[in-house]
Amino acid sequence: MAELRKVVLLGATGSIGESTLAVIRNNPERFQLIGIAANQNSEAIEAIKEEFKVAHSALYKKDGLDGLMALATLPEADVVVVATTGTVGVRPTIAALEAGKTVGLANKETLVLAGKFVMEAAARSKGCILPVDSEHNAIFQCLEGLKDRTNLKRILLTASGGPFLHHTKRELEEVTLEQALDHPNWDMGPKVTIDSATMANKGLEMIEAKWLFGLQPGQIDVVIHPQSIIHSMTEFRDGSVMAQLAPPSMTFPIQHVLAWPDKVEPCQEGLDFTKIHNLELRPPDLDKFPCLALAREALQQGGIAPAVYNSANQAAVDAFLEKKLGFLAIPKVIRHCLESASFKEPGSLEELLDLENELLQFAGAQIEKIAD
Repeated sequence: MAELRKVVLLGATGSIGESTLAVIRNNPERFQLIGIAANQNSEAIEAIKEEFKVAHSALYKKDGLDGLMALATLPEADVVVVATTGTVGVRPTIAALEAGKTVGLANKETLVLAGKFVMEAAARSKGCILPVDSEHNAIFQCLEGLKDRTNLKRILLTASGGPFLHHTKRELEEVTLEQALDHPNWDMGPKVTIDSATMANKGLEMIEAKWLFGLQPGQIDVVIHPQSIIHSMTEFRDGSVMAQLAPPSMTFPIQHVLAWPDKVEPCQEGLDFTKIHNLELRPPDLDKFPCLALAREALQQGGIAPAVYNSANQAAVDAFLEKKLGFLAIPKVIRHCLESASFKEPGSLEELLDLENELLQFAGAQIEKIAD
């Protein structure tokens, strides 16, 4: 009989948290929820504690992470799912790895900002990272069993294209917040949904993939796939391509991570190939979605450029959500920051986290200039 996995869920009330709870609820004999955290949503936390009989819980803010750190290092925990938003997940992720936990990482910004320090923590500990993002989880599955990584030519991250795939660039000038929050395939939080609409999410995923899989920038490409059924692909040296397919639901990568290397019964039906008549693939329009091209520039530049990209995007999206900035101004902010930021590369995690605050302030100043 398979062992019972004890799970800690950081970010229990967001969309990833809800999908994780669905997987645990569907497999009570395989998973036990022992710790949860959320950002101030005490009512939802209490409901989860009651349903799953959770012993440990915490509410957190960015400047108060003690509860997250304690949960991430619970001695009895087997898997720690990091589903927090922004860079608040950096410290708990590193702490969990150093404590020897399996980390289900659902937070792009953690590796984009602190990939060097996170991967160093994983290398020197008994912990491991399993990607929860459907795209990176797909790549992980495609690469399992590949004995010689030199046989990998490149990876292809798929992107739905978001709600504005068929918009012209002129039409994007009139995009409203409500339109940008209406994603055709995925139910996500507001930040991730806006990132999908600008395709900045795919840019962040390119940077994340570099750290997760030890890739060079030229080995990472993006392809538009509106149906969101092919979650990503790997191309090998001999020209063959392997793809991972599943319905557009986060329960599939989450159940893979929680059960890995085993399998569990799914929360919902898998694919019905008698009803799938078209799987479309096309290159992205970099002129219409410049956030993707800017991410590649940051990836190729290296150093602090990915952190600049992340902070500039975060600040710009926050301003857009507050209706202080237009949709097409988001990539303008990122470009301004990448071209004008001149900060010293940090030598420690503490310096990096201090730098993030400086970068956010710098981006805020750029936003004021653009908005004026």
